[in-house]
Amino acid sequence: MFFLNILWVVISLIILIIISVLFVECCTALLSNQSQAENISKPRPRIAVLVPAHNEALGITVTLETLMPQLRPQDRLVVIADNCTDETASVSRKLGATVIERLDPQQRGKGYALDYGLRSIETDPPEVVVMLDADCHIHEGMIERIAALAMASGQPVQASYLLARPAQPNARDGISAFAFMVKNLVRPKGLAQMGLPCLLQGTGMAFPWSVISKVSLANSNIVEDIQLAVDLAIAGHPPLFCLDAKVTGILPQQEQAAKSQRIRWEHGHLQTLITQVPQLLKASISQKRLDLLAIALDLCVPPLSLLVLIWLVVMVCALSLGILGASWTPVIILAIAGLLLFVSIVSAWAKFGRTDLPMTALLAVPFYILWKIPIYLVFLLRPQREWVRTERQ
Repeated sequence: MFFLNILWVVISLIILIIISVLFVECCTALLSNQSQAENISKPRPRIAVLVPAHNEALGITVTLETLMPQLRPQDRLVVIADNCTDETASVSRKLGATVIERLDPQQRGKGYALDYGLRSIETDPPEVVVMLDADCHIHEGMIERIAALAMASGQPVQASYLLARPAQPNARDGISAFAFMVKNLVRPKGLAQMGLPCLLQGTGMAFPWSVISKVSLANSNIVEDIQLAVDLAIAGHPPLFCLDAKVTGILPQQEQAAKSQRIRWEHGHLQTLITQVPQLLKASISQKRLDLLAIALDLCVPPLSLLVLIWLVVMVCALSLGILGASWTPVIILAIAGLLLFVSIVSAWAKFGRTDLPMTALLAVPFYILWKIPIYLVFLLRPQREWVRTERQ
């Protein structure tokens, strides 16, 4: 019983630490916005925009039409039509983009496409490279802001990337969009307020050429953005968050597409957490850098629904053991953790999500978590390791 008590206290403390990281990030995000307009450099840097696209003929028009007005004559727009079997290339050319086509069915994934795009511009490199997905809406001024901040700081920059609900949303879509907002807006904003770096989010990213030209993106990692952020941070180039810039995607309408997207994102996040957190901690100690420790702690926070599920399961077990005669200390620790988790979610909702997600919609949270349970069970049995494109409608 003594060793069981020690084990459960350790588990409870680990959960408390992880939830405390979330709590600090969310509460710090409540502070007033810090505009980064003063970091805008003059003159405007020469920009190359890379858009990897695999069978995106139906959706790439919106992306390019919201992007083109933000480019200037000295800028370049390169669409990488990657293993396409539709009209992606021709649609992009008609809209004025430079299109390069890549055919390699053995090496599939966004990382390979982006690396191919980088190699295509290295003979006449820009000052800043911006990377965008082919299925998103580029908000006004986004390119200017992230490119200027990347040029001024010499660091990678991540814009605020959010997901909008589809045309016919259900209750789960609202919860999913809110959870995505906590991950991609609230937590990075909190880190930025503390002067700490963030993780990359896959689209709306800007890199100084001197930084991105030194790395190879040619891999099939299903969350290549997180891995890239870790690699760059260890190399001395931790990404910055730019709250003033915004890019928006849309949640998949179809059930299977939504589940496929979530499996890829969350399995990739968990795999990266397991493999890269030790590397970040090791580098933080050897390089004596607190920013790497901050990235490691941020990466330790699992998807919000999984964190709630873990807390609930461990709390039930701790209560059961307490009733059977074990120590009640883990229950007390977990109760504190649960309170911090509740405050984190409610404060994030009150500040950032109340307009789009009414309080009554929060009643769907338990059903959303139940919908996610099979995704986590699959991770334990057969984690997804290969890139799979999310089907569009």
